[in-house]
Amino acid sequence: MNKKTHQSILTAQVTNLLDRMFKESALKDTILDGALEFYQAQLASEQATQALDNEASNVFKSQESPHSARYERRQAELETGRTQLQQQQRSARIARHERFDNLCLEILDLSEGETFDETNRKSAQLLGTIQLLSPTEGSHVAKTNEQHKPLYKTVLMLRLLDRLILDGAIKDAYIQEFLGDITPAQYMAFEALDEVAYKAFRDQVKIPLMKAVLVQDIGTYHPEAQALLLGEDQDQDPYRTLPVEERKQLLQINYRESIKFLVDGLGPGEYFGNSKKDRVLFEEQELRKLKFVRSLLKQAINPKEGLANVIKVPQIYCSIVLSTKSNYKYKLIPKVYQALYQNAERGACSKQVVDSLYKITGMFPQGFGVTYLAVDDAGNSLDRYEYAIVNHLYPDNPEEPVCRIASRQLTFIGYGADLVVRKSENLYFAESAKRLANISRARLQEILENLVSNYQERAELDLIPRCWHPMEFFSIRTNQKLWNKPS
Repeated sequence: MNKKTHQSILTAQVTNLLDRMFKESALKDTILDGALEFYQAQLASEQATQALDNEASNVFKSQESPHSARYERRQAELETGRTQLQQQQRSARIARHERFDNLCLEILDLSEGETFDETNRKSAQLLGTIQLLSPTEGSHVAKTNEQHKPLYKTVLMLRLLDRLILDGAIKDAYIQEFLGDITPAQYMAFEALDEVAYKAFRDQVKIPLMKAVLVQDIGTYHPEAQALLLGEDQDQDPYRTLPVEERKQLLQINYRESIKFLVDGLGPGEYFGNSKKDRVLFEEQELRKLKFVRSLLKQAINPKEGLANVIKVPQIYCSIVLSTKSNYKYKLIPKVYQALYQNAERGACSKQVVDSLYKITGMFPQGFGVTYLAVDDAGNSLDRYEYAIVNHLYPDNPEEPVCRIASRQLTFIGYGADLVVRKSENLYFAESAKRLANISRARLQEILENLVSNYQERAELDLIPRCWHPMEFFSIRTNQKLWNKPS
């Protein structure tokens, strides 16, 4: 049965988008397919060029007259071979570039609205859907998270860019040029105020930044990097922790090949009009964009306080929220900011930018399963806890997420209201969990039996769970409208 028949329109859109990004497909039309095609073509091109050069050398060394018909024919054949190879590479590059741009526009369409609030709602649902489509247990966690991370990072980067502009924290001359006279206060309504200027900002700033995020780790798919990850006999776990020297080597390969894919695999866009003046302007802008992205990728290695934090900080965030490590534990995801602030203290990223991201996401990521203490109208603890799912960005208090209620009186519901889960009621915090200390073990087991479908198979479950895994709940179509206004 097609899994998409069990999905809401939005979930199907997100699934489809993820399927066209970092997965291989029979149609060979994904971002990953494009990278693999480019790296394979590079190798084939080097081999073909070598063969052509060898043949040219043989012709030169032969005793034939350089003016003989046979000699001239062979020279022409060699030149034709080179030309065909170049044309094939150019056609493939243009197709990849166009596919990349269209994908970026699609991501913008899914994650941005006409107002700041609508943009944050759409981004929350996109981020939350990615999280809820990503397994949190079992053998497929690492591979799926690897495939899902680039889209998640891209959306996070876009919202972080907004925040930094609104706070007047962007000093980069290239970005300022395309913001023009738009002040931080006007930025929320940029498109409504000046549609033409906004389109230029989108094309010259947002899409290049998105490309920087999407190609940031694409070099890990290069055959040389894959050989390192899989080992000599191709039987190693590619997600294992590498020895320090191999890790350094992998980072070098990734950077080198990511830049190569950006410059040669995507390259500048093609101008298809007839105006010489427009062509010159277009080509100049395309080269500037490439230079901008390339400099960002270089700076992201050690961004200090620079603009590259806008891609570096989401990269670190995603390495924990959508971890590929063997020691991944879903319940530790909310500790992501401990890691980010440690990185900031070491100088690996900017504390100011981490602060900005914390303001956007809060402590609990979108789609995270929160368990909270049920209380009566007077705030007194009841003898049970309930389930909810984080579904809003910009919580008033970073430690108190806005959630959609997923269970009521120990029964799952697909039409719950939104609720701010107070720290004093969130079982993630030890002090809150202590409020359940007086409930009997038998009652806690009864609650688990109500809320966990395969309870008998999961004897290791905590009687007072710090969180819950909502993927199974979300797999039911009627439970996927977590961002609609509750009726």
